[in-house]
Amino acid sequence: MSATEQYIEAQAAANELVDVPQLVTYIIQDGIDHAASDIHIEPWEDMTGVRVRVNGVLQWVVGIPSDFHENICGRFKVMSNMKSHVKDLPQDGKAAPEEFNGVQLRVSIFPTVYGEKIVCRIFNPDAKMFNIESLGFDDDTLERFKEIVSKPTGLILLTGPTGSGKTTAIYAAIGHILEKAGNAIAVSSVEDPVEQNLDWVNQSSLNVSMGYTYPLALRSLMRQDPEIIMVGEIRDEETADIAINAGMTGHLVISTLHSGTTSGTFARLINMNIEPFLLASTIIGVLGVRLLRQNCLHCSAPYQPEAFAIEQLRQHEGGDYVDQILEHDSFYRGTGCTACSNTGFGGRSSITELLTCDADVREAVMKKKPTSEIQAIAVNAGMTTLWDGGLQMVVDRKTTLEEILQKVAADQV
Repeated sequence: MSATEQYIEAQAAANELVDVPQLVTYIIQDGIDHAASDIHIEPWEDMTGVRVRVNGVLQWVVGIPSDFHENICGRFKVMSNMKSHVKDLPQDGKAAPEEFNGVQLRVSIFPTVYGEKIVCRIFNPDAKMFNIESLGFDDDTLERFKEIVSKPTGLILLTGPTGSGKTTAIYAAIGHILEKAGNAIAVSSVEDPVEQNLDWVNQSSLNVSMGYTYPLALRSLMRQDPEIIMVGEIRDEETADIAINAGMTGHLVISTLHSGTTSGTFARLINMNIEPFLLASTIIGVLGVRLLRQNCLHCSAPYQPEAFAIEQLRQHEGGDYVDQILEHDSFYRGTGCTACSNTGFGGRSSITELLTCDADVREAVMKKKPTSEIQAIAVNAGMTTLWDGGLQMVVDRKTTLEEILQKVAADQV
């Protein structure tokens, strides 16, 4: 039973009124106890539902009588310095409740037909690890990633969907650089918003409503004498142009870009009207990242994957390979237990695909070769793909076949 549910039942048993600020505290505590990334507080027709996102999947926590919803919204608005009287427009804010020892909340409120929905992104300093050794990268990728981030100039890009660990990897890379150089280098970042405060990094949050955008921030930042620049995301041609020019003029720039595949990053930037020769001469590496849920250690057991999953695996790997895995009962998944809240999964692990821009890749980019050819060049040079990394986790009984097909197949299979 969740802390929120226990509190509501205790107040009802004692015939006492529910204290809304205390109720909100228990809701946040439930999110922290579940090691959740987000808390969803949703107004429905018959109740207010509370769900938390754990390992990338929403889980039900508790239903609260709808009578409390408006006051819950009011409490979050006060905590986050929002306008309490505004109810028909989206609002965003931040909160750092003292009782949670450094935990910060990014609060988003959105109007719906039944009232305002609240989503809290949790930034827990105790749960975040920005040590590059703790990212879960395989040894080869880790060493090559360290080599790339140790270079003095160029552009490093990370790709992957929202919540795949891109920002965590960038923070860890910056931490690795600072560990080696100490306070002898100037590091600055422009983010939307700043997710965690980093020592010895000058971090700045965008304010689009006031005209403080990525292009404006980067132009000003270039006059701040930085050596390393983190750009939260390259979203448009102007931001891409400034980031690439910064990488060409003696800075190391690290940023993220939404691209379907790691090798597709070049086509994405070319579509932003960036000249191929600029990409070839500036980008030094592209890291694709995905997070896969790991089987629960307490209830993992052999299982037979679904027919569609077996068929997709046969198409990609061949029938003999699949038959060999089936023969040795190498497919495992969690059956569900109290340790994993009956989900079958316990924690997540990263798989990566690091494309190093060597001479062959640069030549292919210059000639605007198709993404598939660039991918093949990188694989021939020794790049481990996201699919290969995910399949190795399946063989090692760490995750399910369905999990990698869901997270990777659209890009790789």
